[in-house]
Amino acid sequence: MFQMFGVKGAACPRCERKHGGDARYCAGCGLILGAPRNAPVLRENRWVAGPDELAVFFGVRELSGVFVKTLRVPATARAFILQGDKATEVPQGEYEIEGFFTRLNHLLRDQHAEILVTRTGALPVSFDFDEVATSEHLFVRARFTVSVRIENVPAFARHFMTMPGTIGAAELRELLAHPVCQLAAEFVGARSIREMAGNRELREQLDERLQGGLRLLLAQYGLAVSQVDTLELRHDKFDANRARVGSLWLAADEKHVQIQHARHLDELYTAEEWNRLQRAEHELKLRQRRAELRQDEAIAKAELSLQGADRAHGVRLRQIELYGRILEAQSRKQALERGAGEVLAELEHAMAKKGAARADEVTEWRHLRALAQVRMRAELDAAQQEALQMRQLAQQRFSQQLLQQQIRNKVEQARQIEDAARQHAELKRLREDEAEAARRVRDIDAAGHVARHQALLMANAAHQREAERLQEWEDEQARQRIAGLRRGESQADAVVQHEKLLRTIEADARYTEVQDLPRAAERAHALDLARMEIARAESLAAMDDTAKLALAAAPNAALLNDFMKTRVHATMDAGQLAALATQARACAQGHAVRSEDRFCPSCGAELKAS
Repeated sequence: MFQMFGVKGAACPRCERKHGGDARYCAGCGLILGAPRNAPVLRENRWVAGPDELAVFFGVRELSGVFVKTLRVPATARAFILQGDKATEVPQGEYEIEGFFTRLNHLLRDQHAEILVTRTGALPVSFDFDEVATSEHLFVRARFTVSVRIENVPAFARHFMTMPGTIGAAELRELLAHPVCQLAAEFVGARSIREMAGNRELREQLDERLQGGLRLLLAQYGLAVSQVDTLELRHDKFDANRARVGSLWLAADEKHVQIQHARHLDELYTAEEWNRLQRAEHELKLRQRRAELRQDEAIAKAELSLQGADRAHGVRLRQIELYGRILEAQSRKQALERGAGEVLAELEHAMAKKGAARADEVTEWRHLRALAQVRMRAELDAAQQEALQMRQLAQQRFSQQLLQQQIRNKVEQARQIEDAARQHAELKRLREDEAEAARRVRDIDAAGHVARHQALLMANAAHQREAERLQEWEDEQARQRIAGLRRGESQADAVVQHEKLLRTIEADARYTEVQDLPRAAERAHALDLARMEIARAESLAAMDDTAKLALAAAPNAALLNDFMKTRVHATMDAGQLAALATQARACAQGHAVRSEDRFCPSCGAELKAS
């Protein structure tokens, strides 16, 4: 149940009936005592928030008590009835008591309830900040409107509806001024005035940043930011007498802002003044780094005030922004075009100090990006810790400011108590509560200082880890280079072996080709000889027997002689053959014999007819 506590003993804001004692609700109309004196809502029974009001909420002893008149919910308003653990929206229209409970039949007419009346659209809340510093520590004036609406009724009721009252633009401005200013300072502080002057999408980016940051803060309170409009983002330059020299309009909504004293950036500052601003920014960055690197207990007594700590936080966000631009760039030229030249020069100097020269431009750029990534990670670690602390502190400050507002409302309601003694006692108690709430706010601010100084220690640890990561990365690169060299040597050996194999194959091919050539020549010579023999044989065939026998080779001559003998014998008759047989005797050893010998005179072998 969403409990709403009124002011005991106050007069009823609806029927003006006076009460005393411990009464919480009006004895006449049943309205909770201490309800806001909103005539349209309470007397006319027209549930609509005022021009500068986001919500009006009050309670009744019995739900049926709201029907002192016909209930009207106009189209510009939304109404909710909280009863038990549920919140029921009342659709727009006009209601009599019976028709109302017939349409919303789950509501209990005899039970107490809380009523929340809010707007259909969001309530625009304006903010104006005169000194929001850029990365060069130039101040700009920023004006915004933040449109706030109720997103989650139960969550809103738990935090805001602890007592009857209203929430308007003034209360929301008080609650949101610090977080809006912080988000704007973070966005502007991470950028230079030149970058913002050349950024055509600056308004959209700033609006998106504010809306996203406020969404995280307000979600648990049931609120939401439907829109953020940057009305003005302007830098003014003044002379020594504080007279305005000119203005640079970084962003402006021309529908709501009249642009005057417009000047170009180069007309406001000379080259010498820009150099002086850049030196001041660089010195501030060095002081911040020295403070982070201190390791003694004196850091708790560091010279950084809360404003200085905010400035240091802006320096860190600026570094993260520039490192991010280097990581997004594809080349050194592109990084320079995106305005990261200063950080790029620092990285190149750090790389040169370590003698980390690379063989080519692509490898060197990859090394620079890796170095930027390591440093960006270190800055992000510190920034995330700071952001977490700042978010927690913002939530605590928001809750305490809300509590202070509620106490002030109670004080105003307590002044309506008729009994002087009771009024005095109630005011005394509320003043004590108010002093306690103020003390808690001071404690939160002190905790913010301590958290800022602790952030220096965390930043120092992050930078130490940065050095370790950088060393690990360089060691890994060295291992990869050694492995690459080894792979290169292996590949070179493989190439040598491959070339050797190719030369062997080529030599073998040449040898085979040479061998084929002699073999071909031999075959050609053999063919020529064969042709010559054939031609000779054909010539011999045309000759007579005597010529053949004279011209034939020795082996062939013997054969030819035998053949001719055989052919001659074939022409002889039997008597001729017998006479020839008795005369043709020969020794097997080749010794000379006579025709009449029967035995060889040399070896004694028997002679046979041939």
